[in-house]
Amino acid sequence: MDRLQSMRVFQQVALEGGFAAAARKLDLSPAVVTRLVSDLEKHLGVRLLQRTTRRLSLTQAGDAYLDRLRGILAEIDEADAMVQAHTREMTGTVRVLAPPVAATHMVAPAVVAFQKLHPAVRVELHVEDSPDPAVHDYDLAVLSSVAALDSSVIARPIIDSQTVFCASPDYLARHGEPRVPEDLLRHRCLRLRLTGARLGPLRLIDPTDDDRQLELDLPGALTANHTDTLVRATLDGGGISSQPIDLLAPLIQAGRLRRVLAPWITARVSLVAVLPSRQYMPARTRAFVDCLVEHTRRLVAGLTLEPPQLRGGRR
Repeated sequence: MDRLQSMRVFQQVALEGGFAAAARKLDLSPAVVTRLVSDLEKHLGVRLLQRTTRRLSLTQAGDAYLDRLRGILAEIDEADAMVQAHTREMTGTVRVLAPPVAATHMVAPAVVAFQKLHPAVRVELHVEDSPDPAVHDYDLAVLSSVAALDSSVIARPIIDSQTVFCASPDYLARHGEPRVPEDLLRHRCLRLRLTGARLGPLRLIDPTDDDRQLELDLPGALTANHTDTLVRATLDGGGISSQPIDLLAPLIQAGRLRRVLAPWITARVSLVAVLPSRQYMPARTRAFVDCLVEHTRRLVAGLTLEPPQLRGGRR
């Protein structure tokens, strides 16, 4: 027996003065209403309603029970409304999990934009690069699409990107610009090496030639398991590295880096917003995901990979 439903049905029968009227009000069949009240009386071991062919009335026990029920059901409704308000209102906290690069270059700027619109919402950002992210411990996780995820989560695409070669103008002035992939063998290459993995050959892809692939054994003048470390070294003229377009775009637009070896890329990457469930998602979480997706796509769409002096036509 659903005791709470039986209590609500009993209260409605008493208010309406009959089973049929209560059934219409609750959008239930008269038989269901009658059964629920009978089940409640059986559970309590007392008759709550005096039934005759002409009228329905409360027994003394029913009258006392109804008087207590009014307060109990009102408090339950108030508690429900309070909890549901957390789903609708733009207050509270959004807990976000993201790897270091996404946290620095995507999530943090999106948080600033989001809180200008919704200043009452707090954001807790946990930065961690894990092969087994604990997505169920957060309202939202920003992850690579290749991350291992179980079937219960919801993944919403944020952006599809590519990793491209780049170098600082100072480095290129001193060492020259590579024109073909094999030229990289004569340059200082800054390589990303995943923790615990061996530094293997670098795979290059030509998107303009049916994704033709080429592998080069490139020793790393600097290897690191941290993308921002390699970006910093590239900016300081340490060599050539391969980085995601969405990370490089503002640096290239500002003339601090230049793309080299176009159209060759080293990978295609996708980022997704992972949500533990679509059910009962607070409005603040849904709004933050929308802001993150829009902010990231607008940032990349509004930037060019060409340095300022080359815009408007090559020389």
